[in-house]
Amino acid sequence: MKLKKFGSTEQRIYDLIAPIVTELGYLVWDVRYEKEGADWYLRLFIDHETEPVSISDCERVTRPVSDLLDEKDPIPQSYILEVSSAGLEAELVRESHFDACIGCEVRARGIRPFPDGSRERVGVLTDWDKDSVTLQVGEETEVLPMQGLAFVKLYFAFEK
Repeated sequence: MKLKKFGSTEQRIYDLIAPIVTELGYLVWDVRYEKEGADWYLRLFIDHETEPVSISDCERVTRPVSDLLDEKDPIPQSYILEVSSAGLEAELVRESHFDACIGCEVRARGIRPFPDGSRERVGVLTDWDKDSVTLQVGEETEVLPMQGLAFVKLYFAFEK
């Protein structure tokens, strides 16, 4: 797994919209500017520190962000704006995600099986750096090499 950094367009958009999103009471989890087929998509993922993000929250953020982007016109070509929740099991892909999630329960999936034959670990993220993540799994502390991971996501135990 490799940590992602904002591209220049994504950084420009983040810098532009973050104050508005923060003023509305949300966090900008991620900004992605992606081409799919013939269309470009500007995807904003938002989160809230204490409550789940609803469709109404996404609508509440979309209007002022869309107005600002129309006014400033930071992207030369046309695109489709999407605002959505980072989700209960948001993927940690940026340094800021790992920093924000220290002490949170996460699920790490290996590209290949771990020595015990399993491919996943669920534990509390206690530390990380560009080379590894450290999880407290029960009584054990495990250091997992970043290069051996397919992903690290927040973990939410759904009831059956």
